[in-house]
Amino acid sequence: FFTQMSKKNLFYYFFHKPTSFLSDLLLFQVLPKVPVPPLTQTLDMYLKSVQHLMKEEQFKKTKAIVEKFGAPGGVGEALQRKLLERREKTTNWVYDYWLEDMYLNNRLPLPVNSSPAMVFPKQPFRDRTDALRFAARLICGVLEYKALIDKRALPVDFARGQLAGTPLCMEQYYRLFTSYRYPGLKTDTLRVNAASKAPEHVIVACKNQFFVLDLVANDKQLSEVEILGQLEKIVKTSENSKDGFPPMGLLTSDGRTEWARAREALTRDQVNRDSLSLIENCLGVLCLDEPCGLQPNDTNRALMMLHGGGAEKNGANRWYDKSMQFIVGMDGICGVVCEHSPFEGIVMVKIHVLMTPNRKKTPPEMVRSSSFRELPPPRRLQWKCDHQTQALIEAAGHRLQRLVDNLDMDVFTFKAYGKEYIKKQKVSPDAFIQVAMQLAFYKCRGRLVSTYESASIRRFQDGRVDNIRSATPEALAFVKSMTDERDTFSDLEKMKQMKEAINAQTNYTIAAISGMGIDNHLLGLLRSAKELNMEKPEIFSDETYVTSNHFILSTSQVPTTEEMFCCYGPVVPNGYGACYNPQSDHIIFCVSSFWEDTETSSAVFVTALNEGLLEIRELCNRSIPPTKLLLRTLT
Repeated sequence: FFTQMSKKNLFYYFFHKPTSFLSDLLLFQVLPKVPVPPLTQTLDMYLKSVQHLMKEEQFKKTKAIVEKFGAPGGVGEALQRKLLERREKTTNWVYDYWLEDMYLNNRLPLPVNSSPAMVFPKQPFRDRTDALRFAARLICGVLEYKALIDKRALPVDFARGQLAGTPLCMEQYYRLFTSYRYPGLKTDTLRVNAASKAPEHVIVACKNQFFVLDLVANDKQLSEVEILGQLEKIVKTSENSKDGFPPMGLLTSDGRTEWARAREALTRDQVNRDSLSLIENCLGVLCLDEPCGLQPNDTNRALMMLHGGGAEKNGANRWYDKSMQFIVGMDGICGVVCEHSPFEGIVMVKIHVLMTPNRKKTPPEMVRSSSFRELPPPRRLQWKCDHQTQALIEAAGHRLQRLVDNLDMDVFTFKAYGKEYIKKQKVSPDAFIQVAMQLAFYKCRGRLVSTYESASIRRFQDGRVDNIRSATPEALAFVKSMTDERDTFSDLEKMKQMKEAINAQTNYTIAAISGMGIDNHLLGLLRSAKELNMEKPEIFSDETYVTSNHFILSTSQVPTTEEMFCCYGPVVPNGYGACYNPQSDHIIFCVSSFWEDTETSSAVFVTALNEGLLEIRELCNRSIPPTKLLLRTLT
């Protein structure tokens, strides 16, 4: 647990932070390994999760396949034993399987398809210098937070919501600044540097050029004023450039196989290898964006974070392989873009809240210190590009533009009520919102589909996430009652079905966060069969399994304590991405889809979501006894 710490940091940690030291040590001892769920339990849950989404004949076929797979002495039991053996030998039996399946094997471009973004409130910059001050303070905040990480001095997170109070694994935080995703022809590689090899520079992207900003000079960390001075030099150098520097960042926005081929060609030259090494080993990337020329509403700010507006705007002013990209637009459009494989979105939120507590207001004028050092100007990275590389960059730019043009995003703030009203109904706000989204989808399509909601399993060592399958049979019964044109169901019946749907969602959530979800388990069984060189079991080639893993509705709750929000794209071509942020009196939804699919529309989904949330409130209010309603109104 402490092997990545230098002796100096370990000494400091033990003698100066004994509480944190003991907390981390106890956390490591207390956190259990992720369990392997009982095979029969997973198979039963699987059948229940798909029965109401399949045609009867298909389900009968699937049921027979599942029963054969789980029969005593059958293939399922052999694979289960393999997983149990793996659990004994590893810290987390599913981690590598999950990481490869969810991220590293995916060949799609990172922007929109994989990398989420955190969108900051619009910043009231008065001029370019104001924006650079904000960027300088942001870097200082990163350095302060990184110092806590290096000393292992972060306070332990504890679970909130369901099963609140449980200590959570902190390992994701220690990958924030030391991770890099390398493209591969068939699968990518996630490299995490040891803390003792932590970088001392950031890469600054400005006008599609990349600069090395050293954060330490003569063994002393740069001050905020010095960082500002270096950023001013970078902007000036980028503006005065007479040479046409290729927009290399576009290559990282391409499909992973295409980028791997381009990178292989680049690394034949030593100049390119040196530049790539500096980027791959940096603390993070600071992107100084040009004004995008769009109204800075929530939707446009989200789009600029996800893809930069393509090559014609700021899409080339990125390096998507790096885990943390801090975006500071001269027009006040700011945020963070994350390469998702090292950590989850909630970690991204936590770092922003902790590292920028005093950075909300436009800063006062800074007085240059009398001890201000004369520092050498930041170095601009050099590239050697032949005609082949230029053609690859141009092709990547065209593909990014198609992605930009295809993304249909709608950021919607529901203002009628928020989580405080939902809590008064004595139900989980997250389960309530999930059921409301099922109602919205049913209003749009007249059916439910396989739905993904991320469930944190950080209660276990090296825990990441499993899936909550929100399209439950109980949710289907409720949405049918709410949309029945014959008005067959009374309010009492609708309320009963709503509570059953919310309870089903809550129970599935508890199972998933307790390590009893089905998706990781089924993935582990599939991968075990491959490792044993077995023919793929029929359960995994069955149409039901394939369909149930095509998540047309991909959802995630990313709550914040400030007015910012997270967004991401759909995970399938005909699907929706729906990230939501419940606040006390409102809920922020970021809904995405693709224009090319004629059956999806973010605006239509948002309209249905708004209608459904209002209808559920009307149902709840109608179901309150008159005396209680009067008392609540007076209160």
